[in-house]
Amino acid sequence: MDYTYTIIDSCAASKLQLQLHMQEYGDFSCVGNARDSREGLNTILKFTPDLVLINLNENGMEHFQMVTELNQFMPTLPLIIGYSSSKKYAYNAIKSGFFDYWITPHNEFDIRKSIMRLRKLYNKQNTPSTICLKSYSDYRYLDTNDILYLKSDNNATDFFMTNGTVVSAFKTLKSYEEMLPSSFIRVHQSYIINSRYVSGINYGKCTCTLRNNKDEELPFTKTYKEKVDVLKEMLSKTAIKTLN
Repeated sequence: MDYTYTIIDSCAASKLQLQLHMQEYGDFSCVGNARDSREGLNTILKFTPDLVLINLNENGMEHFQMVTELNQFMPTLPLIIGYSSSKKYAYNAIKSGFFDYWITPHNEFDIRKSIMRLRKLYNKQNTPSTICLKSYSDYRYLDTNDILYLKSDNNATDFFMTNGTVVSAFKTLKSYEEMLPSSFIRVHQSYIINSRYVSGINYGKCTCTLRNNKDEELPFTKTYKEKVDVLKEMLSKTAIKTLN
């Protein structure tokens, strides 16, 4: 299962250099960028990444304040790595519970050590791959890899499985959005799709095509376009690129 990360950095060159380093790690996917602490707070709350990478060179103290604010909204904070051209903010980073602190320009070895330590301490291979649907005394356990997409039905949710069956559960789509792995992307008020089965994205028609025996097309809306863009980036990283 992939780890997700967000970069908060107002320097385009620094951000690009870091993204190039992170591309080496195939189990890490970028789910958003921000230029400052305000935009960063919104991005973190929107995408709930596993890891946040913050450039502390500009307005460093504002970023520490942002981390404090996150505690008001999130039950568990993402891991945070700060980086700067000096050790000026190292003490504040330690006090704020940062996972690591890098000195720029970005060093391949320092990044590798942090990523390997993160994988060791927070091994996603041990993350449960099933979701439990409870209705009174009835318990249903679904393998998340077998879920094609979810569709809301008033205050209930239908799980469409890869084998063609449909399982209904009596909770809202929002409640399941918070439980599912990062491979599930909400693209519409009524739909969450499993990115593993996306075979096409049509921005003109505002549809995502899912790979099954019917090649279903599900709509996405402008409200969720940013998440569709993230989905496109995730899929592009694992696709063989061709020139048109």
